[in-house]
Amino acid sequence: MNILVINCGSSSVKYQLIDTNTETALAKGSVSRIGMSAAVLTHKPHNRPEITIAGEILDHIMAVEQVVLTLMSETHGVIRDKSEIAAVGHRVVHGGERFADSVLITPELMVELRSLIELAPLHNPHNIRGINASQKILPDAPQVAVFDTSFHHRMPPHAYIYGIPYVLYKRYGIRRYGFHGTSHRYVSERAADMLGRPLTDLKMITCHLGSGASLAAIDGGVSVDTSMGFTPLEGLLMNTRSGDLDPAIILHIMAREELSLHEANTLLNKHSGLSGISGVSSDMQDIQEEAEKGNKNAQLALDIYCYRLRKYIAAYTAAMGELDALVFTAGVGENSPIVRAKSCENLSFMGVEVDESRNAEGNRKETVISSDAGKVSVLVIPTNEELVIARDTQRIVEQSG
Repeated sequence: MNILVINCGSSSVKYQLIDTNTETALAKGSVSRIGMSAAVLTHKPHNRPEITIAGEILDHIMAVEQVVLTLMSETHGVIRDKSEIAAVGHRVVHGGERFADSVLITPELMVELRSLIELAPLHNPHNIRGINASQKILPDAPQVAVFDTSFHHRMPPHAYIYGIPYVLYKRYGIRRYGFHGTSHRYVSERAADMLGRPLTDLKMITCHLGSGASLAAIDGGVSVDTSMGFTPLEGLLMNTRSGDLDPAIILHIMAREELSLHEANTLLNKHSGLSGISGVSSDMQDIQEEAEKGNKNAQLALDIYCYRLRKYIAAYTAAMGELDALVFTAGVGENSPIVRAKSCENLSFMGVEVDESRNAEGNRKETVISSDAGKVSVLVIPTNEELVIARDTQRIVEQSG
C-alpha cells in the first residue's frame, strides 16, 4: 500500500510517499515559502538525484497539487496515477483528551479537530489546512489523522495533573499532554528490537532532541511521563524555547517590559533557549563551535542544555524505579556526541556509562554507545515519524473496511 504522509506547517508542506509493504520511502520532499512568488519544492525519489522546482505556490491546495504532480512526473515521479496513492496520513499535533489513537478523518471528526485549535493554536490550524488540501486534491483516498499526543494518553493522573485548582482542568482541559509521540513510540520499539527483548519488559527513557526537545519515560511500552506539558514550551531548554521556569518570571517581565500576551508568548517561544542565552545562534552545532572558541555564553547555553537533560534522565529513572535503556534521537540527539556524553556524565551510579569511541562514531545510525561495563544500554536511533504515520494509516484504513 502506498501511503502519502503529510506534515503541514504555516508556509510549508513536508511529505513522503511510503510503500508499507517494504516500508520504503519511494520519494520524500517539501514545499517551502508557500504564499510567496519564490516558493520552492524539493523532491528526492528513492535512489535518484534530488531536484528543486521554484515557482508561485499561493496556498496549501496548490502545494499538495504540485506534490502529487511531481510524484506522477515522467522524469522525477515514482507513480503513474494518483489512484496509486491508497491513503493519506496526516501529522496532527494535538488530539486533546479525546483521541488516544489515530483515527479515520470524517466530516464529524473535522468538527472535533477544529474544537482542539485552542489547545494548539500554533500547529493544529496548519494541520487542518493540510487535511483540507489533501481531500480536495485526492478526494478518493481515505485520510487518517495521527496525533503527536496520543502516545502519552496513558500517563497516570499524578503525572499529568498540574498544581492548580482541579476545576480548571475539568473546565479547560489544562493538563500535561506531551508531544513528539510518534518519535518516542518509534525509537522505543526499535530499541527493543535492537536489544532483542520484548518492549513490555523494558523501562527506558527516550530523548527526542531537535529544535523542540522532549523526554519520555516509557515503562513496558507505555509513556508514563514526558517533559513537554500543556504546550511544547515546558521541559528541556530548546533551540528558542525557554523550557521550565518559575511562572512568576513571565508575569514580572510582562509588568516591567510592558509586554502584551502575544509579545510574552513570542519571547518564551522564539527568543529564549539556546538562542536567548548564547546570543549567538539557536543551532546546537553553532553553539558547540562557539563554545570551543571560548565564547562563555555559548558554553553556558550548552552546559544548561545538558544539565537539564541529565536531571530529567535521573528523575525519570527514579519515577520508574529502574532503567534498562536510554535512547537519543532527532537532530541533536543523533548528531552531537558532545551532548550525549555531557548528558550522561555523573550517571554511572545508575549504570549509565558511555563508551567514548563508540559515542564519537555513533552519529546518524542505529548503534549502541554504552560501554560493556554499563548496566544501562545507551543507544542512538534515527527517528522515523513518517513510517509510524504510514503504519497507523494503513492499520486504520484496513480496520475501517
